[in-house]
Amino acid sequence: MAVDRLAVDRPQQVRTPARDDLLERLDGQVRERVRRAGVDPQREAAVVRRIAEDVVRDHDELSLTGAVAPIADDGAVVGELVARVSGFGPLQPFLDDPEVEEVWINSPERVFIARRGRHELTNLRLDAAQVAELVERMLKSSGRRLDISTPFVDAMLPEGHRLHVVLEGITRGFTAVNIRKFLLRAHRLTDLVALGSLTPQAAAFLEASVRAGMNILVAGGTQAGKTTMLNCLAAAVPGGERVVSAEEVFELRFSHPDWVAMQTRQAGLEQTGAIVLRDLVKEALRMRPSRILVGEVRAAECLDLLLALNSGLPGMCTLHANSAREALVKMCTLPLLAGDNISARFVVPTVASSVDLVVHLGLGADGVRRVNEIVSVPGRVEADVIEVEPIFVRVGGELRRTSGVPAHPERYERVGIDIHQLLASVPTGAR
Repeated sequence: MAVDRLAVDRPQQVRTPARDDLLERLDGQVRERVRRAGVDPQREAAVVRRIAEDVVRDHDELSLTGAVAPIADDGAVVGELVARVSGFGPLQPFLDDPEVEEVWINSPERVFIARRGRHELTNLRLDAAQVAELVERMLKSSGRRLDISTPFVDAMLPEGHRLHVVLEGITRGFTAVNIRKFLLRAHRLTDLVALGSLTPQAAAFLEASVRAGMNILVAGGTQAGKTTMLNCLAAAVPGGERVVSAEEVFELRFSHPDWVAMQTRQAGLEQTGAIVLRDLVKEALRMRPSRILVGEVRAAECLDLLLALNSGLPGMCTLHANSAREALVKMCTLPLLAGDNISARFVVPTVASSVDLVVHLGLGADGVRRVNEIVSVPGRVEADVIEVEPIFVRVGGELRRTSGVPAHPERYERVGIDIHQLLASVPTGAR
């Protein structure tokens, strides 16, 4: 779990009335040139930067005549102008910082960031008008809206960051803003080994399981690395398969030659036209998939996913849970939200026969995301409890191989993998 602490972030530029007036004047010039050039400021940031450099250069030349004061730091002014016009103003330095994982605004004068899994209170101070303007600018490129009838929204920023906003009135006294940055530090399972998230043997087992078409549930808490793990697992899907994914907003980023990605859509002004995750899961089945991915299962769409997995279609998804066993319990609970005619007598054995592996991740006190356990689901149910077979368990800080045996060894054999030999090899690099 991340350790909360208050810290002052890097010093901000010193604000003076003269400097503010200068920035406002140069900002107006940059915006005018951007409009004349027909440039989309958010999609063509490099062009905006060149225009800002030209404006600052012109100002410097004019300062030689004594008509205007010279600029002390050209680079800083250009950066701030680009942030104002093309980026997200005072938040842009945090979005550009590769160490910052998330930015959130609790109130205009309390802006927090997460860095290496730890929370920090910055020294940035905004006002309500700035927050409203920033939110409007962020939503402009997403096609999603925020108003009294839709007081909260999930959207994707141009850089791939995920935006979540809750309007004042639902929150008390202010609009709450969260920006979860898209920082894909791992593209494949071997990258997770290098980051210390799992051992080489566990990575080899997971890659073999993906190739064998096992149904994998990735579980963990918030910011535990579930989407990154799903990305790395998806990268191991054989190139000859057709992948169809469904998400609330586009977060998955992996390379595959035959992949269709879909995301939900909020209702229009007439409160019609909404596309929910359950619709996407059903639609995915009509698209001839070889493999289905669901970014995060939260509600009744779990039933549709289970029905797809139970029909022989391999798939993977993520889920919020505190352990592998609790993830299975949640998978048995969520389908009940689909209607009164869905009973636990049907759901529990369906989950047991549909989920093959559960990978549980956690965020340590040191801010490092690690795999805590990998368990196999052999399909047996005793007294409405799904049995599990631990394959890897983290003990004393190390992810250790247990004596458990994965279910369905014949699936590994079909793709030429001797899973017993793979798991019998001496594990190295345990962390």
